[in-house]
Amino acid sequence: MAIGTGNASTIAFGTSSFSANVTSIGGTEQTRDAIEDSHLGTTSQKTYIAGDLYEPGEFELEFQWDPAFTTFPPIAAVAETITITFQSTGGGTLAGSGFLTAASGPTVANNELMIGTATVKWDGQTEVAYST
Repeated sequence: MAIGTGNASTIAFGTSSFSANVTSIGGTEQTRDAIEDSHLGTTSQKTYIAGDLYEPGEFELEFQWDPAFTTFPPIAAVAETITITFQSTGGGTLAGSGFLTAASGPTVANNELMIGTATVKWDGQTEVAYST
């Protein structure tokens, strides 16, 4: 099994068509509640059952701010289809519907690239799905 790097991975925003030279796409962490079902007859350790719903998650996006073509990230846009295509042996995509919950313009400093950031929240309306 070959392990790939992140180079050549992409992210596409279906409606807003936001585009930039992306330098980092954070991983999505999905979580769900553990509901304690211990009672007075429980001995030794607490017991749990899995919650019915899970949190679809969010991820961070970092990109180069190129004044020639970068627009401010679509913070006011409605939820849209977002697709991350991973470059690795066998490839794969992670896709679902989501929207931005935070966006930051570029940090500007001498001798450094201008870098912007955004936080993308999966909305849970379309289940986030990984496919190869």
